Parts: sequence; structure tokens; C-alpha cells
Amino acid sequence: MYYENKCAKDVKIGYIGGGSRGWAWGFMSDLISAPDMSGTVCLYDIDKVAAEKNRIIGEQYNQAEGAKSEWHYTVADTLEDALSGADFVVISILPGTFDEMESDVHTPEKYGIYQSVGDTTGPGGIIRALRTIPMFEVIAKAVEKCCPNAWVINYTNPMTLCVKTLYRTFPKIKAFGCCHEVFGTQRLLSIALNDYYNTDVYARDDIRTNVIGVNHFTWITDASCNNHDVFGVYDSFCDKYAETGYSTKKNWANKAFMEYQLVKMDLFKRFGYIAAAGDRHLAEFCPSSWYLKDPQTVDSWKYALTSVEWRRQNLKERLGKSEAMLSGEMPITIKRTGEDGVNQMRALLGLENMITNVNIPNQGQIPNLPLGAVVETNATFRANEVMPVYAGNIPNELYSLISRIVGIQETVSDGATERDLDKVFLAFIEDPQMNIPVKDAKTLFDEMVANTAKYLTEYL
Repeated sequence: MYYENKCAKDVKIGYIGGGSRGWAWGFMSDLISAPDMSGTVCLYDIDKVAAEKNRIIGEQYNQAEGAKSEWHYTVADTLEDALSGADFVVISILPGTFDEMESDVHTPEKYGIYQSVGDTTGPGGIIRALRTIPMFEVIAKAVEKCCPNAWVINYTNPMTLCVKTLYRTFPKIKAFGCCHEVFGTQRLLSIALNDYYNTDVYARDDIRTNVIGVNHFTWITDASCNNHDVFGVYDSFCDKYAETGYSTKKNWANKAFMEYQLVKMDLFKRFGYIAAAGDRHLAEFCPSSWYLKDPQTVDSWKYALTSVEWRRQNLKERLGKSEAMLSGEMPITIKRTGEDGVNQMRALLGLENMITNVNIPNQGQIPNLPLGAVVETNATFRANEVMPVYAGNIPNELYSLISRIVGIQETVSDGATERDLDKVFLAFIEDPQMNIPVKDAKTLFDEMVANTAKYLTEYL
């Protein structure tokens, strides 16, 4: 990598995963939209055919209308080849298959436990973590061997435990986790301002927030916009839409991700702080009786239980889109995703400074949570540095909810690292969703472990 005329040239990005296409295509679009960096993306996926198709599509972005830079794509035979000499590493993998995910999400339903996502917390998130942690140990060791100075950007869930594993395996790694859930809440706050003042001038980027918590259970304790009282406006917004909820979509063709913000609004009215994630995620961190008692309760809060069958059908659609893009039937179009990943890279290359929310180990940015636990707060990005922004203590009103989750995540990390399923089970029964007798919980845990056993040989 070198610099020329305030541009970073010959940047190498090792991209791990992306065979499901959606994330990879968005990343390609964001890359080609950045005029001040260019280079090579080396793709590695256990499905090499998928990686090769992404290579072809990636090259097509160079000819798309609106391309502002040039990126070349290669396919690596090994993880080490993909990472060798990389300046950045992007991780976007599915730990296991949809068969394992189906067990994660739907097996607990036999015991009356419903999960709206099942990839971060709850019984599904914990079992998914068992599969994921050994994979991230391998990745962290490969980074240490092949590109120890690279910045590692993770998009895989469970986000907290993925980032925790990277640091636990290679303590000197430079890694952080990216999630767009806070962006959606900032966008909602801009909508609330526009609604209150009967205008359309406010956008997500106008909202300044203090973010605190853990991934998918983040909270905003302070928000401002050009001296406007965002909390007061949001309070009025919640009152106005308390019965109907609010959605930016008129008709939900994709009901698997339907949300009307009612969970978010209820948490605000209850605790006085703004819950900064989607309803589907927030509900899973709260006691199950609040929002996830049964499908009827979910319907009453106007959000969705995203089934794995829907994900299977969606994958078929994306595979069809991939073939259409490869054949030229569907032209390549550049569309910014709104994600911060590429801008974070630009900042780390010294091309700009920025502040955004990330998941990194607690260095004191949240004083009343354990040091080393992975938390989500704002951080300042500048040349080769990510510096967490002091967020302050978790408010007392939220402390028991968030600290419980942190304790569960730390126990899962310990148990998985030690390959100790008994220790992981302790976290399993402490989860807010586990409102069943311990004996039944053990039966469920053993069944879910057995269903994903081919990925858990190191434990068994």
C-alpha cells in the first residue's frame, strides 16, 4: 500500500466469507464509491464456487456507472493466502448451515421459547456461539501469522463473542465489530424531528448520540441535533404512535423483518432511555414475558419471528440474482449501503476522521462493566487508531438488564474457550428467555448440541 495525491493505492483487503452474496455486494458498491482508495480484494470462502462468482461480479463493478475507483478481485485457495499482507480483513461468515440455524431458532419452540432472530442471545445465540468461537480462533491465529498489523472488521453474529474471541486468541489484534442497528435508531430520531417540526430537513447524520451497552442491546443516553431536544421530541413521538406504531414502509411485502418500533417505544417510556436496536433484537434481551411470550404476543407488538424457512427462500432469491448479474441480465448498479465499514477504512488510512459506534473490548469507556468485556460505544477513527469515546456508567435503571447479559456472554466465552459444555450450560439457564425448569433446559441444551454436533467435535 502507498499514498499518491491524497489517495491510498494498492490497498489489500482479505474478505472471509461473503458466499451468501448480500453483504459482499453491498461492500463492493461502497468500495467502488470511495474515490480516494483502490486496490485488491482477495476473497476466501469454503464455497470456492461462490467466491469465484463474487470475483466476477466484483470486477463488473469497475465498469458500472458512477464508479469512482478501481478494485480488482481474486480468489484464494486458503485462508492464509487471503490474509497474507492484508491491510484490512473483513469477516462475514455463516457459522454452520441453515440446518443448524433451524435448530438454533426453532427447537426451543417445543418448550414455549420463541426467538425473533436467534443469532445473538437466547438459546439459539448461545449454541451458535459454540460453533462460531472455534472458527474465530482459527481466523485470529491466521491474522497473527499472516497480517498481524491489519485492521480486522467483523460483521458476523454473535458479534460480541466473535470480537471477544479475536482478542482472546490474539491479544494484540486490531479488531472491531460493525453493526448498523444504531444507525436505524438515529434515522428514527431524525424522522421524529421531521414529524414534530413538520419538515423533512433532518437526516441520520444530523443526530449526535452517546451509545452505551452491548451489541443488539445498545441504548442512547444522550442525543442532540442542532440544539433541538431530541429526547423530548422522541417522547412526543412515542405518545403519538403508541397505539399504531410507526413504520417507514406502507406495505410489508417482507413480513419476516416487519417492525413498527413498539418495543423500542415501550422501553423508552419504561426506562427513560432510547433503545438503539431493532425490535426483533431488543425483545430477545428482555424477560420473555415482556415481548416474546408467544406468537400472539409478538403480533401484538407488531414485529416478526423471522423463520429459517424464510431465510432459505431468501437465499434462493439471492442465488438467482447472482446468476442474473453474472449473465448480464441484471446490470450492476452502484448503491451506497449506509454502512460505515468503508469510511472506517478510509479513516484508518488517514484520509478522514470520524466518530461512529463499534464493538471493542471495554477499556474503561463504560466504567461499571468489566474491563475486557466487549461493549458497544462510540469510538474515534483516525490514522491507524480506534479510540473509544467515554460513554459513562450504565444508568442504574438499565444496569441489571445489561450487566446480566454481559455476565452470560463472558461465561459463554469462558466455557467455549475451555470446551466446557457444563460451564456453557450455566450461561444457557441464566438467559432471560429460559423461563422453563432447569431439567427441561438441560434436555433442550443437550438436544440443541446434538443437532449441531458435527461442528462441535472439539467439545464432544
